[in-house]
Amino acid sequence: MDSVNRSAVTPSKSKLARTFAKVLHIRALTGGTQKHKFSEIVKDDAVKNDVAKSELLKKAQFKAFDDEDEKLKQKAATEAFLAKLFANISAVKAAYAQLQFAQSPYDPDGIQSADELVVSELKSLSELKQCFVKKQLDVYSPETTQILAEIQEQKSVLKTYDIMGKKLDSQLKLKDSEITFLGEKLIEANKENKLLEKRLNSSGPVSALDNLHFSSLSPSHFIMFLRQTIRSIRSFVRLFSKEMLAAGWNLDAAASSIEPDIEFLKANDICYAFESFVCREMFDGFNYPNFSISTEPLPEQTKRQRLFFDRFMELRSVKPVDYLAWKPKSTFARFCRAKYLKLIHPKIEESIFGNLNQRNILNSGEYPESTFFSTFSEMAKRIWLLHCLAFSFDPVASIFQVSRGCRFSDVYMESVNEEAFLSWDGSPETEPSVGFTVVPGFKISTTVVQCQVYLC
Repeated sequence: MDSVNRSAVTPSKSKLARTFAKVLHIRALTGGTQKHKFSEIVKDDAVKNDVAKSELLKKAQFKAFDDEDEKLKQKAATEAFLAKLFANISAVKAAYAQLQFAQSPYDPDGIQSADELVVSELKSLSELKQCFVKKQLDVYSPETTQILAEIQEQKSVLKTYDIMGKKLDSQLKLKDSEITFLGEKLIEANKENKLLEKRLNSSGPVSALDNLHFSSLSPSHFIMFLRQTIRSIRSFVRLFSKEMLAAGWNLDAAASSIEPDIEFLKANDICYAFESFVCREMFDGFNYPNFSISTEPLPEQTKRQRLFFDRFMELRSVKPVDYLAWKPKSTFARFCRAKYLKLIHPKIEESIFGNLNQRNILNSGEYPESTFFSTFSEMAKRIWLLHCLAFSFDPVASIFQVSRGCRFSDVYMESVNEEAFLSWDGSPETEPSVGFTVVPGFKISTTVVQCQVYLC
């Protein structure tokens, strides 16, 4: 019975075990599949997320590129607008320059044309302003617009320069015509000055001396004639120095030999040394009655005065060359010959003229007919007449000069170089002193005529 029951139970347990094992196996199979499916789902979601992120990043990049491109386009459009603005302004300047050029000399057609051009360019400028206000800039082809605007600007600048060149050329022609006109006026003025100089230095009558009489003679007549004499001396000095310079003489060295140890304040001041030399030689013996190296006896005082006054009146109205030809052995002729031979050294004469013909002619008792001797004889005549006028006074007008190193005095001296006082600070050490006497002074009774001095 027990065996029957065991056999009956065993199959039943075995069947239950098989069933349970099958269930477990099915559950095991079902659980793995679900895990695999879940893993696949997770992977798909991750891929989708990556794709979405990538698309978002691309969209952001494209948007940034679009914004940058828009900024570049806007910048290019602005630069193109500015180029057009500058080109338009240059065109306005060129048109205005053309308008100014047409006004002088006056050109009505040119003025009208230039005025219309100015108005047209100002309208274009106004249109540009409206475009800027409305933000209607050229964003489609800004590079081309900018290049064309720059070309137009350069054309306007070239046009302005061309107009300015024409204007300067016109002004140059005007200045040339003014220079020509002023040159002609200068030539006329020089001719008039030469005529006046000839009139002043000539032997013809001078207004204040026209009706001069012995009884009305006064120091003012002497002073007036002295001024004419000084002008004649300076005229000869200019000619003398010019001839020496043309002959190759060193005028600076010559001036230093005439007035040694003198430092001239200006280069042109050496002319005072030559003037001093001429005056020193020509006025030598002025205070002596026989200034002309004459051996004629002199009459008593009153008659002497009248004699010299008559000599003055006789020669005053005659040209010296004519008088020398008329009276070749007169006291003036002897004076003129002696002073020329003393003043003009043979070496100087030979260097100037290439020979000693003038000296030889004088030694033979005749007189040269050269411009140089004519100028010299005019100066000699003035000095001779001044001598005659001096001896027409009672007491006789006396001559004086100042020694080197003397203190300057306004009473007896007149400076030919006032700039010497510019360096004087008021102290005795820097006070200018007399370097040499240029033109001697004179004393007529109580009247003092200042001598002319060069200060150093």
